[in-house]
Amino acid sequence: MTNLYFVRHAHSTYTPDEINRPLSESGFIDAALVTKLLKKEEIDIVVSSPYKRAIQTVTGIAQFINAEVEIIDGFKERTLTTVPANDFTLAITKVWEDFNFSWEGGESNIVAQKRGVEATFKILEKYKGENVVIGAHGNIMTLIMNFFDRQYGFSFWQNLDMPDIYKLTFDGKVLRNVERIWGRI
Repeated sequence: MTNLYFVRHAHSTYTPDEINRPLSESGFIDAALVTKLLKKEEIDIVVSSPYKRAIQTVTGIAQFINAEVEIIDGFKERTLTTVPANDFTLAITKVWEDFNFSWEGGESNIVAQKRGVEATFKILEKYKGENVVIGAHGNIMTLIMNFFDRQYGFSFWQNLDMPDIYKLTFDGKVLRNVERIWGRI
């Protein structure tokens, strides 16, 4: 079995620069709790989205196991739109209602999901039988989980914490179990 620990990043300080947006003060406190929880999980590998807030959330566990964080572009957050959304709730609801719909310059759920699932399959092949932490984001994490089990959809995403941790156990490329880790605190 291969265990993938999807970690939704901790709270970040908003800036329009998606890639370099850092964790907030409370985000760093929560990232320390993420590390504390994951220390009990015998982690072998740490990978992350290229976004700073995701990397910062999983850096502690990488340091604990004396490993570098491997950056994987496929786990970056989905691009909703390249122009500012006047109503974020409307914009995000629309893409979840129609998996083929995309806003200007954005990714549809289908496109973002395909990218995330391809990255997941590569991890499952490369690190078969290992415990892998994946620093990610709420939307892309939910889209990946949705590919394997349709119960993980818009309402699941709406109820995620920041941070949050889900352990997905795979037998090859077949999802066998999902367990929420963050809820243990």
